[in-house]
Formats: sequence, structure tokens, C-alpha cells
Amino acid sequence: MGQSSVRGEGTRKRVPRARELGWDDDLHGAGEATGAEADAPEGTTDTAAPASTRASRRRGGGTGPNGRAAARRRAKKTGKRKVLRWTAITLSLLILGTAGAGYLYYEHLNGNIRGGSRAGGDSGVKKAAPNALGDTPLNILLIGSDSRNDEKNIALGGGRDDKNRKPLADVQMLLHVSADRKNASVVSIPRDTVVHIPECKDDKGTYPATDNRPINESLQRGGPGCTLTTWESLSGVYIDHWIMVDFAGVVAMADEVGGVPVCVKSGVSDHPTKAQPGGSHLKLPEGTHEVKGVQALQWLRTRHAFGSDQNRAKAQHMYMNGMVEKLQKQNAWTDTGRLMGLAETATKALQVSDEIKSVKGLFDLSMQLKNVKLNRLTTANIPTAEWPQDHNKNVLIKASADKMFRMLRDDVAFDKNGDPADAKPKPKPASKPKATAGAPGSLAVTVVNGTGGDDEPAAEGRARAITELLQGKGFTQAVSSKEGGNRPDTVVTYPKAEGDQGKADAQSVAKALGLPDSAVRADAKAQGLTLVVGADWREGTVYEKPAAEAGDIPDGAQVVRGDQKDCMEIFDPYKWDGKS
Repeated sequence: MGQSSVRGEGTRKRVPRARELGWDDDLHGAGEATGAEADAPEGTTDTAAPASTRASRRRGGGTGPNGRAAARRRAKKTGKRKVLRWTAITLSLLILGTAGAGYLYYEHLNGNIRGGSRAGGDSGVKKAAPNALGDTPLNILLIGSDSRNDEKNIALGGGRDDKNRKPLADVQMLLHVSADRKNASVVSIPRDTVVHIPECKDDKGTYPATDNRPINESLQRGGPGCTLTTWESLSGVYIDHWIMVDFAGVVAMADEVGGVPVCVKSGVSDHPTKAQPGGSHLKLPEGTHEVKGVQALQWLRTRHAFGSDQNRAKAQHMYMNGMVEKLQKQNAWTDTGRLMGLAETATKALQVSDEIKSVKGLFDLSMQLKNVKLNRLTTANIPTAEWPQDHNKNVLIKASADKMFRMLRDDVAFDKNGDPADAKPKPKPASKPKATAGAPGSLAVTVVNGTGGDDEPAAEGRARAITELLQGKGFTQAVSSKEGGNRPDTVVTYPKAEGDQGKADAQSVAKALGLPDSAVRADAKAQGLTLVVGADWREGTVYEKPAAEAGDIPDGAQVVRGDQKDCMEIFDPYKWDGKS
């Protein structure tokens, strides 16, 4: 779809859309050439005719030789005018017909799209405050489902016995697009990483919170919205949308772009072995290849030949970078033919959160990505370690995960390729509330200890310590709460209904403690001013916001740059000589 076709959603009158759908909108306005006057009706007199006509008759426009020649000239002109008039009518009908066809096709595409609720539960994470230009980052959770809910997926994924099983989220990537839309970062968590899955709901019921479960099970406990809520709870990053694709969708998209470039350092044959039954059956000789169809799915599902879940995620990142590169080379954002083909395939292949469940929503979303250059696209894995209770499962390495999640929350680029001004997040000027904050002694502040984490208990006594700190700064009505919780960053929340006054009061608390203005958040569910002391302030009485620099990614994150070509290492038992 072209951009204008999206802006013209639901309209029939805006004919210029036709050009972007493959029709010629130069025809629009063709009727302007038909300014011919109508022939005078029979019985009209010379006095009823225009003065110019009466004059021509006086110059020989009668029935004589000169008059007959003039009549022939007039008839010829009239004939031309009739042709133009009928041509204009015909073209007008054609334009209306094609505009209608465009509208119907647009509605057809909308009808292809499947949707679902954005979130499956309440993570408590709020959208980032806008920068000085009013822009916010964009975060999209990309989910690959192992659904076997139809014959196509069964044929591609095997396991007919799993047809009625709820799908698992075997691929999970968080795509972060910077507020200025100049860089993008992608992080993956392997499917068997054990995490806390919060309480989630769907139309079938409520699923209680659970601990130490593989993150891919989140899809079974409330659908993709629950996977999103799990990521928000884990990272503290507000996620705007989710997009999910199944086996058949992967194959369809790879075929639509004509294949995705991938590379292996040696030949690979991912076949069953005595030690490892199963396998993806990927078979490629050494070098670079454009995979499509079933082969594309095999690439994304290969684990044993690449050696680990982390390496499989790295291969998936290579695939994604290759697809972006292919789309950019095909001018997919501007070429009408490519857009229409992609629109037809994508709307059938993808399931999306409800707020982008339309052609316009998906098009607008894609336009957020078109200006990100390949050298500003960085993919990485969050480092993991073996879970002591089960060597087949992983746990996140907390220090590394905290750092990468903090970079996403603070909109710090994963690469160092930006201009110096872009390398670090621009300071956000403190907004000036319209209301004046109340006197510190008049503000009731509840302090909550939220310093706990998935694998780390809350720091003892933090609510009490910060309450005493606030009281010493004049907030004599501050009290500590016995309730706790897990929150990665320290925030001050106020009831959304209190508007500017609530914001001003919350900012006075944040300022007293040295918290950044971005720590102040409106909350529709808040009962009053609440300070949640997060995991970023586990000790001390002086808040020091952890610093993060562009490109400062932890070791073990397996970084893949969009503009750098790399090839996957193949684990020895699966190396192939390209002959047998």
C-alpha cells in the first residue's frame, strides 16, 4: 500500500490514491477539458443565441456556400466536443470504479488481519515520558509461535499430536526504535529461560502468577498479551505493540521477499543423532544463501547444529537483518507493487495487538522503521547462565540484563554509530507544572520497598530508611508501607485524576530526593502520592542514576550489526561436506 492509500482510509472520493494502487491518477480532472457549450435547442431565435454566434451568421453563416462551410466547421467542432464529453463521462465512471475497487481491496486487507489485546495483565509499567521534542521511543514485541492449529502448520512443524495444544512462544524479540527514529535495537531471550510470569487473563479465564517457568509458556497463559506483560514486568520497558507469526507465516513472508540471505561457515546438516533426536533438517553448503519456504523455517528453528539456544537467537537476528536489507533494496516502502504484495502476504501471516489491527496501523508502524540505516540496527541476546535446578534451562545473568533493560528504558543506543549528539540520551528539561506544589509538611507520601527482583530478595528496611530521609527533608507525613514489590526503577506516582496539582506535588518529592523528572508518573489506580524505591536504589541515601553509554553492551550478548556480514559457526556433529 502507498502512503496516500493509508491516509485515504475509508474514502472513495480521493482519486489520487489510484496512482499508488497502480492506476493512473492523471485521468483525475480530465473532465476539465470539456468546456464545450451545448447546441442550441430547436426553435431558438437569433436573439437567444450568444452575440458571437449572431455575428458569425451575419458573416456568412447561412445556407449559402460560405454558410455551409461554416456549418461544417461548426459540426466538426461540435463533434470533437461530444467526443471529449463522452470520454470525460467514461473516464469519470472508470475512476469511480477503480476508486471503489481500491476501497474494497483495502477493506479486504483489513479483513485479513487477526488481532488481540495488547496486554494480558497489569505490569505497572508506564510509557516513557516524551523528550523535549515530544517524541517517545517505540517498543514492539516480536513473537514466533509454534502453533499446530491447522494442517499447514502441522506439515511445517510436525507433531500432529500437538494440534490441540496451546502454542508456545518459541521466539521472542523486543524491538526498540529510538525516539528520534535514527537507531533500532533488538534483544532476545531464549525460550527456555525461567522467569516470573505475572497473573494474566484472556477470554477463557485467569491464570495465576507463577515463578521459575520457561518464558515461552507465557503464551499459553493468556496469549501474546501475557507474553508482553511478562516482558514488561521483567524489563520495566513499556511495550507499545506485539506482532506474532506462526510457521506458515514465516514461510509466506520469506517467499514474498524472494528469499532471505543467511550464511554458514561450513556446510550444515541438522539431522537426528543418538545424543540428540529430532532436528530442523536444515541442509546448506558452506557460504551465503537466500533461504525461503520451508528452508527459511528450518533456519529459524535450528538449535543443535548452532550449538545452543543463544546461538539460535543469533541466527534469528541474522535472518531478521537480512530481511530488512532485502526490503530496503527492493524499495519496499515506496514501490507500489512491492507494497501491495507485502500487504497481502503480511496481513494474512501476522497477528497483531488490536491498536494496530488495520492496514493503516501496520503501514504507519512500518514507516517508523524505514529511516533506520543498517549500521544503526543492532541485535543482541541477553546473556544467560545454566539454571542450577535443570541444566536444560537458563536464567538471565542479572547484572547484564539490568544494564541492557536500562539502556532500553533510557533510550540509549546499542551502537556507537550515531552523531556525538545522538550517542547519549538528550537531557529532558524539567516540565513546569501549572500548579504550585503543596508545602512538604502537607503532603502524605507512602513509601514502598520495590527493590526485589526475580532472583534477589528486597533490600531489608529500604522503605523505612527512605521514609526517614523524606521526613528529614520536611515531608513529615511520609509513612512506610508494609507492602513490597519488584520494580527495576524508582518512581513517584500520583493519582491521574489530580492532574497538574498531583504532578507538581510528585515533582517536589522527586526533587527532594534527587530523582530525575522522568521518575514522576501519573497512575489512574494510585490512591495518593506513592514513592516506590526500585532495584536501582538498593542502598544509601543519595540516589545515583546508573549511567549507560551508547554501544556499552555487556560481554556475552552476541551482538550482530545490521551492516556487518557474519556467518554461523556449525557444531561438529552437524558439519556437512556438501556431498553426501
